[in-house]
Amino acid sequence: MVKSGQVSEFGFSNPDRRHLGVEVVDFGRMTRRLPARTLSSVHRTDFHQVFLITGGSGEMMVDFVDHPCVAGTLLHVAPGRVLRLPPPGLEATVVLFTATFPPRLDRAGSLLASFGPVGWTVPPDERRTVVAAAAELHAEYRRAVQRPRAITVDLLRHLLGALLLRVARLAPEDEEQRHDAFHRFRHELERSFATTRNAADYAARVGYSPRTLNRVCLQATGRTAKALVDARVALEAKRLLADTDLSVAAVGARLGFTEPTNFGKFFTRETGATPGAFRARERT
Repeated sequence: MVKSGQVSEFGFSNPDRRHLGVEVVDFGRMTRRLPARTLSSVHRTDFHQVFLITGGSGEMMVDFVDHPCVAGTLLHVAPGRVLRLPPPGLEATVVLFTATFPPRLDRAGSLLASFGPVGWTVPPDERRTVVAAAAELHAEYRRAVQRPRAITVDLLRHLLGALLLRVARLAPEDEEQRHDAFHRFRHELERSFATTRNAADYAARVGYSPRTLNRVCLQATGRTAKALVDARVALEAKRLLADTDLSVAAVGARLGFTEPTNFGKFFTRETGATPGAFRARERT
């Protein structure tokens, strides 16, 4: 666990081989080594997590959305997102990896982005292939732990890349063709949501007029650029309220609100709950 001020997150630490930027582990083994509080509480990590569910059932919360977990479910949790693990008993292969471990994957960029999709139901005709890819990755991981060789680590990188590309291929083809301006806007939003909530600022930074950016956002999501900016700020506020002990005023200040009252009004408008009520509910 590493801390930055009062904000805490789990940093990547491979228990089997130090400095190896990937771990492949059964869900049961992973949960047995975690403290009870971590299993039941909201937390975040600075590394990627992929969960391939092969048996049992449960729910995993990712960024305050509950995702049902049954055989064939695949979930990806990007760094910085908050999650609450499903209860023990689920059967799953879990792949944990740092952002720098996989090879460069241009076609999987939207999958690995901090705002990328979270969950998929792997179609029956793809399930055997995806499960086999995860099993091969797991086998090579054990080989890398037991008999470390540079060539085995290189193979691990490419096997992980192949698995991620298989996951990225599950997205509809029209998502691959999504307007470049929208992706540029989302990346800029990740960089700047704590400093500006003005949609015109984002339009200028990605080189489009506000009208064009709105049209692009509406085509991609059905929401205006301003609505997406406000939703991103509200999401970060929820993460900080659930995962840290920062005061409500401090959370607002981190997100660019100079007055706690304005932050409270904004949060209540966006979420339907006051910051204090939201925090209490998430920690119950």
